[in-house]
Amino acid sequence: MPFKVTFIGLGVMGYPMAGHLARGGHDVTVFNRTSAKAEAWARDYTGKTSSSVADAVREADFVMTCVGADKDLREVYLGPDGIIANAPPKAILIDHTTVSAQVTEDVAQAARERGQSFIDAPVSGGQQGAENGQLTVMCGAEQAAFDKAQPLMDLYGKAVTRMGEPGKGQLTKMVNQIAIAGLVQGLSECLYFAEKSGLDQRQVIDVISKGAAQSWQMENRAGTMIDGQYDHGFAVNWMRKDLNICLTEARERGVTLPVTALVDQFYADVQNMGGERWDTSSLLARLRKLGGLD
Repeated sequence: MPFKVTFIGLGVMGYPMAGHLARGGHDVTVFNRTSAKAEAWARDYTGKTSSSVADAVREADFVMTCVGADKDLREVYLGPDGIIANAPPKAILIDHTTVSAQVTEDVAQAARERGQSFIDAPVSGGQQGAENGQLTVMCGAEQAAFDKAQPLMDLYGKAVTRMGEPGKGQLTKMVNQIAIAGLVQGLSECLYFAEKSGLDQRQVIDVISKGAAQSWQMENRAGTMIDGQYDHGFAVNWMRKDLNICLTEARERGVTLPVTALVDQFYADVQNMGGERWDTSSLLARLRKLGGLD
């Protein structure tokens, strides 16, 4: 059954995600702060554009968002011209942004008061996963809302899972980012050690990837890291935003994350090297610079 779906935020993730919805046969309207991006999307896919959030969501069955940070989410959801005030009661609102637990709670409560359902559904898999419809989607939702929304999210997700009530999706994404931070630093250190030891790095990776050291990061990023190519995914600026969310939430819960805090500072070093838009695997560039290899 086709639904009226509004997608707000057409960045490197949202653009292909909205495209999968259109190709899945749904009636898709898009909004983006830069209207040229929305117009380009409408040329690439079958769908409509809107000049305002309020107009875009007025008749929507589902509203999906993929914006930048807490401030952006508050702006697009709350207030007289936002989603909650203008989407129909009973609409299901799905946010794919990685944000703090607090803003998720605020938006979910405002939606409940309007009779709407809110699903926090951060994603993992990067631009490649969005383009290929292979994202992992971590959802915090009431069961009934999740059951209605899952078929749509399945159009761009290989694994769409309800983790509990609203808010649990964001907490799960924090766990994901904590794990990635340590993995990428470990992979960077192993490649740097192999390089400094005169080993053939590609041969090393071919060998150790067949054992317990194997990971998604090793399989998908080791080769580009060896080549010094850091334009293949999630930007350092966004990773630092996410790690700040993780560390803030950890402090509030009395949890110590020493490795995560250290890697966050390493990413600050990468930013100072001019790598704000490099992908997260650029931690190797930091080690190479410190060792005089770059």
